[in-house]
Amino acid sequence: MAPKSTAGRSADKVIPLARDPGVRVFRDTAHVISAVAPDYPLYCFCPGQLQAQSRRFQQGFPGKVAYAVKANAHPRIVATLADSGLRHFDVASMNEVALVRDLVPDATLLYDNPVKSRDEIGRAYRDFGVRSFALDDAIELQKIADQVGRDTNVQMNVRFKLPKVMPAQDLSSKFGATMDVAADLLRQVVAMGYRPALTFHPGSQCTDPLAYDEYIAGSAAVVAAAGVQLSMLNVGGGFPVPYANASVPPLVEYFGAVGKAWRQYFPGATGELVCEPGRSMAADCVSLLTRVKHRRAGRIVYLNDGIYGGLLEHLVFKISTPVRAYRDGRLLDGANAEFEVFGPTCDSTDRLPLTVPLPEQLGEGDWVEFGLMGAYGSATATRFNGFESDQYVEVGQGFPSPGPR
Repeated sequence: MAPKSTAGRSADKVIPLARDPGVRVFRDTAHVISAVAPDYPLYCFCPGQLQAQSRRFQQGFPGKVAYAVKANAHPRIVATLADSGLRHFDVASMNEVALVRDLVPDATLLYDNPVKSRDEIGRAYRDFGVRSFALDDAIELQKIADQVGRDTNVQMNVRFKLPKVMPAQDLSSKFGATMDVAADLLRQVVAMGYRPALTFHPGSQCTDPLAYDEYIAGSAAVVAAAGVQLSMLNVGGGFPVPYANASVPPLVEYFGAVGKAWRQYFPGATGELVCEPGRSMAADCVSLLTRVKHRRAGRIVYLNDGIYGGLLEHLVFKISTPVRAYRDGRLLDGANAEFEVFGPTCDSTDRLPLTVPLPEQLGEGDWVEFGLMGAYGSATATRFNGFESDQYVEVGQGFPSPGPR
């Protein structure tokens, strides 16, 4: 099949979203293809799916929910979550601080990157009203104190790690104090007049709900050793996404494990219980629509996006997302086969590590849509080799969720 003309690419590049006046909302991905025939990568955002996932967290988690903005900082994602009632956000940079404060003026911002410059701390405190800061050593504690003075409203969120690595993507190699150090830091926080809080992260794509039980038990041990009363226990993120090559428990099992452990290890606690979902909040509300640039003899295809764009996590964490293919706005059916998939750059690394099941008849000019791309898709895309992967449209019906969440 010959590809459609790409004339007018620059005019089509920026497609306004439904929050803007006079905007057109597409029915679904097939409608996008029929109406736009994009020859560039396009993210299809379904606000209804994001709102549904936000409700699952807010109704199911036994505490407050803070969205981890790093997973997807697109303004429409943040605004939709705010519209769903979310008022807590985990931010990790000044750009994220400014973005959320602009879109959600009354938001509670948890600046939970444990390493920040003095300028970042001072600007966040003075210009954006941030009153919660993470840390995992005494040097960072003093840096924060130097900037915020003796403001007793400031919460110091000490991040700790368990002695053993949990069965997930290990995040303890970069951040987290040992339990003994964390207890000492909590004592210092109280002595300096700040509000003591504790946080951990069991690792992205945590597949065992009982990991939270172990961490909450560890939190209680740290608090007991410190002899303090927490203002907040933050259990971080880690809630998994059911990628095609991942078998994960439903979210309700995680909510149940956290709630049970919280009641068991912190009976009568007056502090807040908080979680920070990023991946599991945003993943299934966005799909990535790519186009086949070339098919070689056999089952080898080149797409207009790849690991330097929205598909980076396919390489880094070997995830496999659900896919479907289109021709002229209609779903391609027929027998599937395993394809080797390359991205568009002149770099041999730009290749998906796992084969992708696609219709045998797939050819040049067809479109391939990847589901579960709302988290760490556009957020981690580069502009290497002049290719861009950052354009969004809104659809009323998104890529079907892969099962109960």
